[in-house]
Amino acid sequence: MTDPLANSYYAATAHRWRSAYEIGEELSFDVAVIGGGFTGQSAALACAERGFSVILIEREHVGFGASGRNGGQLIPGLRWSASELEGEFGRERAEALFNLCWRANPVKARIEKHGIDCDLKTGHLEAAWTPKDFGAMKREAEFLATRFAYQSHVIEKNNMGAHIASPLYHGGIHDPQGGHFHPLNYAIGLARAAEAAGVCIWEDQRARRITDTPDGLGVMTDRAHVAARYVIDATDSWVGDVEPDLGRFTVPIMNYNIATAPLANADALLPSDAAVADSRFVLNYFRLSADKRLIFGGGERYSQTPPRDIAAFVRPFMAEVFPQIADAKIDYGWGGAVAVTMNRLPHIGRRGNVFYAHGFSGHGALVTTLAGELIAEAMAGTAERFDVLANLPSKPFPGGKWLRQPLATLGLLYYAMKDKLG
Repeated sequence: MTDPLANSYYAATAHRWRSAYEIGEELSFDVAVIGGGFTGQSAALACAERGFSVILIEREHVGFGASGRNGGQLIPGLRWSASELEGEFGRERAEALFNLCWRANPVKARIEKHGIDCDLKTGHLEAAWTPKDFGAMKREAEFLATRFAYQSHVIEKNNMGAHIASPLYHGGIHDPQGGHFHPLNYAIGLARAAEAAGVCIWEDQRARRITDTPDGLGVMTDRAHVAARYVIDATDSWVGDVEPDLGRFTVPIMNYNIATAPLANADALLPSDAAVADSRFVLNYFRLSADKRLIFGGGERYSQTPPRDIAAFVRPFMAEVFPQIADAKIDYGWGGAVAVTMNRLPHIGRRGNVFYAHGFSGHGALVTTLAGELIAEAMAGTAERFDVLANLPSKPFPGGKWLRQPLATLGLLYYAMKDKLG
C-alpha cells in the first residue's frame, strides 16, 4: 500500500533486508505467526529455537507498523507504576509483574545474542511537567527502592541541566536500566536471526482470517491457505482486520515524530544522552540519534488522517521544549498508529491454540519482545510466566463498531485538556 507516513529517519537509515522465503508447495507448519513487528518476530524466533516449524506472514515488510516507527525509547515496566500495580493486585502478583517487566531486558539480551546493530544506548529520563508530578515521581522512586530494591536516580530541578537543556521541567527520574535504539534496525536484526533459526518470513502477503480445519488451524491469505497447529496473532493496530472481536479491545491513536538535521549543539541539548519522556498525558518524548539528530515526538491525533505537513505539526512542541533550536532544519517527519487499551495495560491471552498480544499502549518497545517469548514458552508447555501477563484485566471499549472510536476520542480529549489546564 502507499504509505503517507513513510518519510522516516529509520527507513532512510535501515540496514538492507529482503526475505529469502518463496512460497512453495509445503504450506503446513507447527506455528503460523501473523504480523512482522517485535511481538511476532520475537515469538517466531523463540518458537523456532524450541524446535517448532514456523512461518511468519507480514502484509507489508518486517517492522512496517509501530515497531519500525516508534520513538525508539526503551522504558522498563508498564504504563501503570509499580505502586499502582501493588495497590490494585496485591504484593505477590505485583512482584511477578515487576520481575517480568522491570527486571528482565529481553531486547538487550537479543541484541547481544544475535549481534544486532541498532544503536543501543543506555539511560531513560522521565521529566516532571509539574511540581505535583515530581512529587509523585519521588514517592515512586522510594517505593521502588524499598519494596523492590530497584535503583533509579531522583534528579532535582536544579540538576536537570545535566540531562536536558530546557527550563520547562521540575525534576525527573533517571533510570539507568532504560535506554533507546533504532527500532527498525532492531526489527531487521530479529528478522535475520529468525530466518537463520529456520523461520519462513513471507512478506507482502495479507492474512485475511484465521480458519478452523479438520486437522487444526489455518491462516487464509491472499494467495494461499497455510495450515498450522498454532496461530499467533501479533497484528496490534490491525488486529480487528483479522479477528474483529479482538479489535474491540483497542483503539488506534496516531503519533508523529520528526528528526532534525544533525545538530552541532546536540550534546548540549541532552548532555547525558538519555532518552526523555515527560509526564503529561499527551506527552513529548525525544532523544538523540547516533548521528546527532534530535528525534522528537509530540502531540497526538485521534483522526486516522495525518497532518498535511507532519514537520509543521510537531515543530511547535519541539520549540516549546528547546526554543534554542526552534528553527532547526527538519529532515524527516513520519507517524503511525499505536493501539491503546482502555486501562493502558496490554491485552494478552489465548483462545484454544490461537495466541494474541496487542494493545501495548505506547509502552511496548521492551514488553513486545517479552510477550513474544512468553507465548513461545506457553506453546512449549510452560505457561506460568505467560499467565502473569495474560491475567491482566481487560475490557472492550464501549460503543460497538461505529461508536467505539468516537467515545474513546472524547475520553482522550478530556485528559489532553487536563494537560493544558495543569
